[in-house]
Amino acid sequence: MGQKMELACIIDDDKIYVNLVRKIIEIKKLSENLLIFKNGLEALDYFKIILTNMTEEKLPDIIFLDLNMPVMDGWEFLGEFIKIKNQFDKKITLYVVSSSIDPRDLERAKSFNLVTDYLIKPIELKKFEKIFDRVASVA
Repeated sequence: MGQKMELACIIDDDKIYVNLVRKIIEIKKLSENLLIFKNGLEALDYFKIILTNMTEEKLPDIIFLDLNMPVMDGWEFLGEFIKIKNQFDKKITLYVVSSSIDPRDLERAKSFNLVTDYLIKPIELKKFEKIFDRVASVA
């Protein structure tokens, strides 16, 4: 493992999955800090506050975005995030994470150029490590 990243972000309402990912990140020391949001709206509000306050150092290096959530789902978040993302200089790597194996979801996710990849739950530990390693080495 090379350098670890500063800040990772999980946008997901599945508490069990979130706790599992948090544990993996802590045990493997993949990221210094972790932001967790239960839905797209919470995350979007956070990003808008950062834009207002010009505090880009509080932006995550990587986002793991679930598709199916209450209040604002992953698709709605992507639609809104794309509108403000260009106002950030920092490169943010975004992965869609879903238990859906529907090819239409996969195609739709990949149609967003800010989506790096589509990961199907559950994600293997090795895959997580590779992703963090790749993002940290480019950051």
